[in-house]
Amino acid sequence: MSRLGTPDNPLYVAVVGSGPSGFYAVDALIKAGVEFRVNMFERLPVPYGLVRSGVAPDHPKLKQAIKVYARLAEAEQFNYIGNVTVGADISVDELRATHHAVILTCGAETDRRLGIPGEDLPGSYTATEFVGWYNGHPDYRDREFDLSHETAVIIGQGNVAADVSRILAKTVDELKHTDIAGHALDVLAESKIRNIYVIGRRGPAQAKFTSKELKEFGVLADCDPVIDADELALNPASEAELENTGNKKIYDLFCGLAGQEPAGRRRCIFTFLKSPREIIGEGRVERLLIEKNTLSGEPFRQSARGSGETFTLDTGIVFRSIGYHGIPMSGVPFDESRGVFSNEQGRVIQDGAVEHGLYTAGWIKRGPTGIIGTNKADSVETVRLLMEDLDSLDTGENRNGVAGCYEILDRRNIRHINFADWKKIDAAEINRGEPAGKPREKYTYVNEMLALLDRA
Repeated sequence: MSRLGTPDNPLYVAVVGSGPSGFYAVDALIKAGVEFRVNMFERLPVPYGLVRSGVAPDHPKLKQAIKVYARLAEAEQFNYIGNVTVGADISVDELRATHHAVILTCGAETDRRLGIPGEDLPGSYTATEFVGWYNGHPDYRDREFDLSHETAVIIGQGNVAADVSRILAKTVDELKHTDIAGHALDVLAESKIRNIYVIGRRGPAQAKFTSKELKEFGVLADCDPVIDADELALNPASEAELENTGNKKIYDLFCGLAGQEPAGRRRCIFTFLKSPREIIGEGRVERLLIEKNTLSGEPFRQSARGSGETFTLDTGIVFRSIGYHGIPMSGVPFDESRGVFSNEQGRVIQDGAVEHGLYTAGWIKRGPTGIIGTNKADSVETVRLLMEDLDSLDTGENRNGVAGCYEILDRRNIRHINFADWKKIDAAEINRGEPAGKPREKYTYVNEMLALLDRA
């Protein structure tokens, strides 16, 4: 038999997940110059992962990456298999049996917990729930968020926390021509929230916002950023950090926002060196117990320690945005402490030994770091290792790619859709949005999407 990756013996690859890292893996395979066929599996009918359901609706430029992914999907080597859950509808072992290699790019799908009393009270939510809800993700379509209270709290100071805060702060007029889900816009239109606290356990020098995200708070139509100038005082270690990172720009923006006189109906209060200790309430969130922190340690190794001084903040709704965590998948070694599949640079490992033919890329490989484009280099690294491993991959005769997968799925009566089906959903969403001047009005239930395809 000819070498794997040649016209007579194409490389069959399964990619699990249709977000950025999955599509960048496809791009890297195309550029690798080998003959291949790739099947991309997605548990929803709709592709693009967090670019569709995680990017804030008022950041349309960040969604331009979808155009690149759509072009990749037109490659003759590419096949999309949507509405199929790997690990339930078809197993990882079955993918390994029908493909020469499997690349897992399924992301970090859950939020890290605060680990404090009251965290599960009604009114306490993850950022993922709220982001998925306003972006029309089917998993979160039926979540309910009570915005009848005056004060909301977001725990965390990264870009997702900024997104949650900004969506709560904006007026309907600022959001109505975006692709925000219609059901979310209706609820936000009735919001009574006036004070939005964005709480960080460390100081302003360690905040993880990008400057672009932070600048947006200075130009909101009816909400003003509020920062206590006293909280911008830095210890020597933090000053040293600012001299050696891009955070100097963030800190300068905080300084520019401090002391401004609020004029809008809403206020977004950025506050630092505080940690939640307990969410309090009778049957639902009513107050948050907060402890003030101090920083200690060398530059870039500082830790936030509680001072013992506490106070309470009345609030009816709390969101945690302190990072993401991957979830295990049957048949794949998992590193629980890091929340990723056990791997070395993208090769999955079990007890120190390489699992031949099994790879990973994206957040489930390295953890939830970076921006959309960060995943490109990450996926390129993984595919480079796959190319290095070509001669050692199992080339058993039963590797038949899509034919074997369809046989398994059809035998189990699992409905699967292709990329042409997705394009029908895409066109229908765009048509639905036109009357309201929106780029699209998303379908937010899987059964609605499948019913649309049945009618088509």
